[in-house]
Amino acid sequence: MLEAHTIETIKATVPALKLYADDITKHFYPLLFAQHPEVLPYFNQTNQGKGTQPKALANAVIAYGANIDELGNLSEAVNQIVQKHCSLGIQPSQYDAVGSCLIQAIAAVLGEHATAEVLDAWTKAYGQLAEILIDAEEAVYLENEQRHGGWRDERSFIVAKKVKESEVITSYYFEPRDGGALPEFQAGQFVTIILDVNGVPTRRNYSLSDAPNKAYLRISVKREPQGPVSNFLHDSVQVGDTVNLLPPCGHFTLRSNAKPIVLLTGGVGITPAISMLNTAASSGRDIRFIHAAMNSSTHAFKDHVNSVAQANRNVQPYYVYSDPEESCAPHAKGFISEAMVAEQLPKDRDVELYFLGPKPCMVSALRIAKDLGVPESQIHYEFFGPSEELVA
Repeated sequence: MLEAHTIETIKATVPALKLYADDITKHFYPLLFAQHPEVLPYFNQTNQGKGTQPKALANAVIAYGANIDELGNLSEAVNQIVQKHCSLGIQPSQYDAVGSCLIQAIAAVLGEHATAEVLDAWTKAYGQLAEILIDAEEAVYLENEQRHGGWRDERSFIVAKKVKESEVITSYYFEPRDGGALPEFQAGQFVTIILDVNGVPTRRNYSLSDAPNKAYLRISVKREPQGPVSNFLHDSVQVGDTVNLLPPCGHFTLRSNAKPIVLLTGGVGITPAISMLNTAASSGRDIRFIHAAMNSSTHAFKDHVNSVAQANRNVQPYYVYSDPEESCAPHAKGFISEAMVAEQLPKDRDVELYFLGPKPCMVSALRIAKDLGVPESQIHYEFFGPSEELVA
């Protein structure tokens, strides 16, 4: 528990940190990578280049400081951080490295305003936060390890099958090399794959794209033109190869109730929705599967979703193509609109709505969901990378 004067110092300096947040994070990451290069595999350098990772860190630090005396306000945010950290295999020792570099960055940017009292307060505050996260993460690691078929840290898998789902998306089926069981993960969760990409150790999160209780774990990866990991997977990882995975994690999961489900996705955002669809299709719950793609050639899992709909009357697909070819036959052309979504919702809007896709698609989806009156607690989404602001 932090002392009262420490809390007062933290809250008094939050405005300064907010003002100089970008400068602090720009200073922090080069320090971290230079002093502790062993942490590099845990960071997506594409997100670093875009600035999303630094911005996410800055927002988290500011939110923590602003709520230092009301940490219960951050329970949902803490849960998201814990799930992300556990998915990557973050260890307690790494908190010391981050804390040291963060305090150095604050001192460098704030200069004479970073008094001994201020730095001491933030060192203590960071220590408290680290302890909260470490304890929560250990609970997740222990749960993952103790569940049937579960494990801790890395586990070796064989690429049992590689299937092209569209012109840009390919699925990979992983079976345990030890022949053991697999855990019953929650639909919507993801795994982390550990690869050596051209000599660079790398960790990446990918959504699980099939229901649990299979003999395999499946991910479906879009080839990104400038994505070193996605291109490595598409070009170099073949059937029979061995890769290491970390246990399934993630808070973007299917809620267990009887409410209708709306799955609204764009592009490769379809992958966790397939896991949810495959899990819930036989439940009898009304499921509206809305998917946006350029055209049929880039639309993954179309035949699968159609076959699920044919076998389950409660499932109704709705496809929107922005650039349809002559042979395409979508339900609508252009981009997903409020009117399109409204047609798929009951009048009382009492649904569980899940959406995932490129950021512009998600900005639009969140606005539409709120404008149509879907209860905020029933609107669910997740980013591929660091959390970002979805307000347009």
